[in-house]
Amino acid sequence: LSSKIRSKTPGVMITQYSASLPEGKSTPDFQCKPVPVTIPEGKLAVFRAVVTGDPKPDVSWRRAKGTITDKEKFQRKYDESTGEHILEIYKVTATESDTYKCSAVNEYGKAVCTTTLSVIDGKSLPQFSLYFFLHKFLCFSKEERAGGENDEKFWDALLNAEGKDYERICKENGITDLHLILKKIEEKKKQRGQNKHRINISNQKLNQAGTEEDLLLMEFTRKFYRNNLGCSAVATLIYNHVFAVSNVDFVIKIQEINVEEADNALFECVLTHPLPQITWMRKGLILEDGEKYSITVSEHKLIHRLMIKDCNKTDKGIYSAVAGITSCSAWLVVEAIKVKQAAEKVRNGKTLKINGEYRNGTDQHLRNEDKKKTVFFSDPGVHFIWGLSDVDAIINETAELTCKLSSDDYEGAWFRDGKKISSDDIFFITKDGPIHKLIIINCAEDHTGKYRFEADGRKTEAMVNVKDPPIFNPEDLCAFTEPLAIKVGHNAIFKVQFVGHQPIKIQWFRDGDELQDDSSAKIENSAGHSRLLLSRCQRKDMGEIKIKLKNEHGFTEALSKLLVLDKPSPPQGPAEVTESSASCIEFKWRPPKDDGGSPVISYMLERQQVGRNTWKKIGEMKGGPTYRDTDVDRGRRYCYRIRAVTAEGISEAMETDDMQASCFIIQSYAFHDCINLSWSPPSNTGGSRILGYVLEKRKKGSNLWSVVNAADEKYAVRDVVEGIEYEFRVSAVNLSGAGESSNPSEFAFARDPKKPPGKVTSLKVTETSYTNMVLTWTKPEEKPGIQDEAKGYFVEIRQADSLEWSRCNTTPCIVTSFNVRGLRSMEMYWVRVITANDGGEGPPEELPNYVLAMPSPVRPKFTKRMKNFMVVKAGNSVRITVNFEASPRPEIVWLKDNMLVSKRVTVSNSDCSSQLLIPSSERSDSGVYSILVKNLVGQETSSTEIRVTDDPKPPGLVELEENVPGTVTVMWEPSPDEKRDDRLHYTVSKLDSSKRTWTPVADRLFNNRFTVCNIVHGREYHFRVFAKNDMGISEPSESPTWGTEKKKDVLPSLLEKLVVSEMASKDCYECYMSCAVKGNPSPHITWYRNHVSLNTDTNYYISNTCGVCSLAILSVGPKDMGEYKVIAENSLGRAECSTLLSVRGEWERGTHSVTLRSLILIAIFCLSFRLNKLRTSVIR
Repeated sequence: LSSKIRSKTPGVMITQYSASLPEGKSTPDFQCKPVPVTIPEGKLAVFRAVVTGDPKPDVSWRRAKGTITDKEKFQRKYDESTGEHILEIYKVTATESDTYKCSAVNEYGKAVCTTTLSVIDGKSLPQFSLYFFLHKFLCFSKEERAGGENDEKFWDALLNAEGKDYERICKENGITDLHLILKKIEEKKKQRGQNKHRINISNQKLNQAGTEEDLLLMEFTRKFYRNNLGCSAVATLIYNHVFAVSNVDFVIKIQEINVEEADNALFECVLTHPLPQITWMRKGLILEDGEKYSITVSEHKLIHRLMIKDCNKTDKGIYSAVAGITSCSAWLVVEAIKVKQAAEKVRNGKTLKINGEYRNGTDQHLRNEDKKKTVFFSDPGVHFIWGLSDVDAIINETAELTCKLSSDDYEGAWFRDGKKISSDDIFFITKDGPIHKLIIINCAEDHTGKYRFEADGRKTEAMVNVKDPPIFNPEDLCAFTEPLAIKVGHNAIFKVQFVGHQPIKIQWFRDGDELQDDSSAKIENSAGHSRLLLSRCQRKDMGEIKIKLKNEHGFTEALSKLLVLDKPSPPQGPAEVTESSASCIEFKWRPPKDDGGSPVISYMLERQQVGRNTWKKIGEMKGGPTYRDTDVDRGRRYCYRIRAVTAEGISEAMETDDMQASCFIIQSYAFHDCINLSWSPPSNTGGSRILGYVLEKRKKGSNLWSVVNAADEKYAVRDVVEGIEYEFRVSAVNLSGAGESSNPSEFAFARDPKKPPGKVTSLKVTETSYTNMVLTWTKPEEKPGIQDEAKGYFVEIRQADSLEWSRCNTTPCIVTSFNVRGLRSMEMYWVRVITANDGGEGPPEELPNYVLAMPSPVRPKFTKRMKNFMVVKAGNSVRITVNFEASPRPEIVWLKDNMLVSKRVTVSNSDCSSQLLIPSSERSDSGVYSILVKNLVGQETSSTEIRVTDDPKPPGLVELEENVPGTVTVMWEPSPDEKRDDRLHYTVSKLDSSKRTWTPVADRLFNNRFTVCNIVHGREYHFRVFAKNDMGISEPSESPTWGTEKKKDVLPSLLEKLVVSEMASKDCYECYMSCAVKGNPSPHITWYRNHVSLNTDTNYYISNTCGVCSLAILSVGPKDMGEYKVIAENSLGRAECSTLLSVRGEWERGTHSVTLRSLILIAIFCLSFRLNKLRTSVIR
């Protein structure tokens, strides 16, 4: 379970989610928590908090009795300079008086603190009270310090004077003990230095626009500050009255200045709110406008300036600007000027200031003085009243740089990054007297840079930083901020578009808790759009929805509200009878605990008379939870069903206990020897006074009533036996006789009253989840006379930020365990158990620590790990499933090579598993995939390497080389897949002419060459090279034959000239031409007829077998006449021969009885003869 730890700041509650924290990490804590504010109505209330923690916590604000979604009323800010989280409430009214909670959350814990806002009606405040108090205080302080050495003006003069003037001031004021004065001056200087760090309050009076009370208040604070009264109550009064309303801060603080002697130095600051005057200080002393210092303020009261004239080395130090309770400081560094530079300026008409005296400079004078005195000069030329200030501009908006010269007679020039700029479509330069402005229209990112303005040799510089923070689309933002109301079980969709510099971190929150992708929430993000889908929403899902966008330039937030509407829960019982008589029954009940998001319109009632099976519809009753039934019969008993009706539907019924319509309600209080009875008189006396009553009693299980006479409405029945139950009835007696008896009362035990039980013991939580928790306890002991036996138990819970307890069971449970349901996920609850018996309820027993609605923490662990290596063929799907155990629900992140997986990868998560799916894999999907499962307890990782590949392509050209006799080096060009697959390798096989089987000679070669040994001279060898990877093996690349003598290159030549043969078939003549050709390399043969190539003509049959080239004309006709030529070509040359074919006439049919088969046999015989002849000539 989560543990509660102690905060360094009182009033802060810290929850640590895990037992131990990683090194360097910490839970959130409040370094400065928001203080309670009491403020008049209509003013601005401000809460400030400073939080710490690593990682940096997310801070949210909530209030106990309402929401803070109204943006016009509530503004949440973050001040990067001070690290303060600010909640501003504008124009406060009485409805904002409430308890406010500030929560800081990171992945290791949660810190919560509360504060209050009290709003005072401004009309009821006495207008004179503060004035009277301050006036009285000032008068008292003046009387106390009047005269002598305690006079305020005397000490001010001493503290502001130099040491040589002390004696003169003491003589003027009649002080003779100079030694004592010097000692007290040192004490007051130390005291003033300490007070400067406590409160920096301006002692200057407001301008004419201020009220008399404000002037008096400022005078009071000045005197209070100077005298260090040490009254915290007065300081609190000043703070609440002045600064809770005027919350001034610095937009631009004063900056360090380096100047040369005799130059002027200008400090400048800009405030958030107009202020007529601020305090300038140096070394604890307040600076005033005069000859040495020039203090100015702009017309709009926002820009304040301090100019130090004619700076010298004594002016060096830290200067401070004090506005309200905030201040800023900066150094003034004064550098000495060289004599030669001064002389050069004097020659140009400058004036010299030498040891305080102005003189016209001459070279001779400078030579005389350069070794003895320090030389200063003053430049009467133009100077800057105020210079440029750094500007943080927003993209597509306007930025403005402004400076002011001491004279309006000078034209200046503007520069950006050293390059001069002029007015155009982007830059707009204006001059209004001495004020020069540069306006950048529609700022873009490339407008960032250093801007400079120069005039008469003087220059001022400033940086313009164009930022592109996330900005919501205005239309989407307007729609998003409207509350979304849906019915229970439906889906809620929030979406918004935005622009900003990428990357942008997008976070969704519900009631301050960050939402993650899971079964109930789905977050879809793109470059400029984000969408949140909440599935099947229930009542517990309603609350504040927040989206936060953050990039390196800033962040922005938007708030909405989710309302989930449902039918109400049943009205709450038990029903309480407020009146019961013979003619009516009136009772009341409590409204539903949950109205379903809609107010209750009415109640539907049904009635049943006890003993019958039918229910009678009474109807729909508008108004409050009460009903008066006048249609009753005296003595009858009734029960009722009550249903709540809202716009969303009708609730389930709440059934009441039996109620009796009777003229008497008998109440009993029993002891072991006496039962005290009381009843109210009848409303109808029958027209005469009541003389007495007839009281009857009956034992339980008996039918016999015994009479006991009673004179009034109270009677003690003493004729009882201890341990027996009795019931009673009563009838009234008047002058006419006895009336009808009442219905029997409830049974009463004749025994002494029970004592309430004691506290339960060993109360503990045995099981927790996001929605429920199980409690167990031990029954309290029975102590006679002190505490009796417990008959039942009530369980109550309350949220950590609430003071109201809620009872979980309406009727007491009799077992010593209880399952509390309906909790809100990750919410903190306090729990207590109350015992009960017939004597009442006992004292509650409360758990010492709150309970967090979450399962018992379980560090993530994998129940089924991934394989270390997987090979997938390109195009196939990749599916990785990981099973784990973790509680609470972990955050799951998939990484590829330590980077987030791409969008084409689908990740599906559940409470105990996660699956990664790549529908169609590519080679680029290869890499190491890791899963990170992290929750509040710890984290676990697992990795696998996925290789997406395909059957490799074969290697390139294979070459053979002999470097050492008896070896052959096989070299080949790499496969095209080698660059894409680092696991691809090669295999080499050998074929020996003596064995005629392929034998592997090398495997798993990662280079492109291999030397084969044991090569026998005279044998022929062939080599094959294969490419292999995890998927398979490629087709081989074969080498040329090794071991045969290389033939010399030979020119083509014709061994036999063209020979023409004739053959006759039954129907036509056939012609056959052939020749013998040799050459190395083997020549290419081309046939021509009349210089036209015949190689592609289908009417001719051409063949080349072992150097015998032939051409056959199957059907010779006049069209085949002409010159036939054969050309043999290779790389060395060509050879050719030709012949003429003449067709003399027709072959007469029937002259020859030669069949086609005979012709074919003759052709084969001739071909064989010529081949044999050719082989014989080659061998020779």
